[in-house]
Amino acid sequence: MEQHLPTFVFIRPKVDDDRIAQENRFRLCQNAPSQSTSHNVMNYQAAIFDMDGLLLDTERVCMRIFQEACEAQSLPFYKDVYLSIIGRNAAGIEVIFRKAYGDDLDRLHHEWRTRYDAVVKHQAIPVKEGVVELLEWLKQQGLPIAVATSTAKEVARKKLELAGLSKYFDNLTTGCEVSHGKPDPEIYLLAASRLNVDPTKCLAFEDSNNGVRSAVAANMVTFQIPDLVEPCAEVRDFGHAIVPSLHDALFELKKA
Repeated sequence: MEQHLPTFVFIRPKVDDDRIAQENRFRLCQNAPSQSTSHNVMNYQAAIFDMDGLLLDTERVCMRIFQEACEAQSLPFYKDVYLSIIGRNAAGIEVIFRKAYGDDLDRLHHEWRTRYDAVVKHQAIPVKEGVVELLEWLKQQGLPIAVATSTAKEVARKKLELAGLSKYFDNLTTGCEVSHGKPDPEIYLLAASRLNVDPTKCLAFEDSNNGVRSAVAANMVTFQIPDLVEPCAEVRDFGHAIVPSLHDALFELKKA
């Protein structure tokens, strides 16, 4: 869950004017150009990856830890509520969890945080299928590679180091460095800027619906590799590539 709530410090919802402004930014998704049907890597100058649920099998680990924390505090585990937070930023997560758990959320957070830190700060999260193969191939093509994750920078860096993936990335852009989290495109635009690459020349790889909204709104050609949550109809209508694994994404890139 760290990827969606980097420090589990809750942020109260902002005023309606700010919410409306942010919703207007999200409408970029609906107005973004159609996704390219060509995945020829020669057309692109960089690749940007989400981290949790895409590179690392974090979602299942985090859901298990959250369920254990609920049990330890004699609180119900609402799977549908948990799945609904995937891809959201800290403010959005608080609204959902506070509605479900009320004042009990504070003690649940403490329990979760203790259990979570014991795992992610000391143990390698399993790497998902096709990750190393794809990263190696992209490096061979000479493309710079970045991570765009909602996770706090220190935690994200530690996760990548423990998983043995740090060496593949030229830049790490995190949620604490942007004002608007996914599905806003800000984090992807910042990652592209740091690589000095036009967003339209970037490949993006995501697992969640909100992550895809973010990448598509940034005008990047996007691959979605669903994890715990399947693409909704609205997201499918973007026309981006949806494949079972990064191994399949690599296959599509090689055959283009």
